[in-house]
Amino acid sequence: MTVQRGWNFLQTPGPTNIPNRVLNAMHTPAVEFAGPEFQAFCTSLFTDLTTLFKTDGRVFIYAANGHGAWEAALTNSLSPGDKVLIPETGRFGLSWGDMGRTLQIEPEILPNDWRSAIDPADVEARLSADTNHEIKAVLLVHTDTATGITCDVAAVRAAMDAANHPALLMVDTIASLMTTDFRMDEWGVDVTVAAGQKGIMLPPGLAFCAVNEKALEVHKTSTMPRGYWDWTYRMNEEVFYMAFCGTAPEQLLFGLRAAIDMLWEEGFDNVFARHARLSSAVRAGIDTWAEAGALELFARNVDERSNAVTAILVDPAYDPVHVRNICRENFNLALGNGLGKVAKETFRIGHMGDLNEPMVFGTLASVEAGLKLAGVPYKSGGVEAAIEVLTAS
Repeated sequence: MTVQRGWNFLQTPGPTNIPNRVLNAMHTPAVEFAGPEFQAFCTSLFTDLTTLFKTDGRVFIYAANGHGAWEAALTNSLSPGDKVLIPETGRFGLSWGDMGRTLQIEPEILPNDWRSAIDPADVEARLSADTNHEIKAVLLVHTDTATGITCDVAAVRAAMDAANHPALLMVDTIASLMTTDFRMDEWGVDVTVAAGQKGIMLPPGLAFCAVNEKALEVHKTSTMPRGYWDWTYRMNEEVFYMAFCGTAPEQLLFGLRAAIDMLWEEGFDNVFARHARLSSAVRAGIDTWAEAGALELFARNVDERSNAVTAILVDPAYDPVHVRNICRENFNLALGNGLGKVAKETFRIGHMGDLNEPMVFGTLASVEAGLKLAGVPYKSGGVEAAIEVLTAS
């Protein structure tokens, strides 16, 4: 086994790099979770989380990953036999639908090319045809982590309104929250799901549901079996213990406090601008390599390309897994694998969270070296292209 020195370049699209400030905040002894100081700490944390989602609604915190947030959203607002509409934009919308099937929900997939975002007109047409309002929710992934494509949430809501359809709009922001702007209330989102291990810069282990009044009203008539996930239990104002349905994940909450403080200090708009700038540099490097004909940005449309992750399409003559393995073994660089129906055709570069320019340069240089060792044709100069983007006035 080769001993690798220095630090691992973790450029997967989750988990992401955890700032030392967050790690240090978590390195704290346990406290009395029923005591007044911790209760006050958590109360302020719940309030401050609403600023990340840009909502006046309620936020629930779960000791879970993003799949837990999916299940919480479904079990609290739907009933067995309900139908949901899932615009197909990649692997994760389909996976959310698969979870729904296990809960006896009937998902209907709105077909779409994985290489482009959903057309809101298709959503409007399908909902307009649903004259009996059998579809109870639209499940939309804001940024699909498998494809690196970001959808226009506000346009989908406008399409739902144009169809005069009462379905809930549920949005997965697991890969998008704090990498690009998200405006829950302004865009008319009823339920937002998120997780901490991407743009929020936490270790895996915290998931969130942000919920508006419409969703809370629908929740009152939901008959889905649930226990741990239940919003009603967690809104018990007299028993603070129930806010977490048991013992609170204290150390993760201490880390979350530090992460929110860091995001505030940078300024949310600056956070989004940094992600946009760094993702543009990554794509400039890939576009340069692609001139040799063996590589291509997976997302076709420029304005749909994610600030969080970029998927790279590889010519069938070459193996993206081989490229990833070389980067890991030779350069201590961790990249994302392909997922779903493009698992054998793509690899992914994550560029979200605690990230800066030198990390982008190091990542691109290592991938370029990996392409060379793997025998994948590429035009050299990916790093130089990124430098041009990041030094442009």
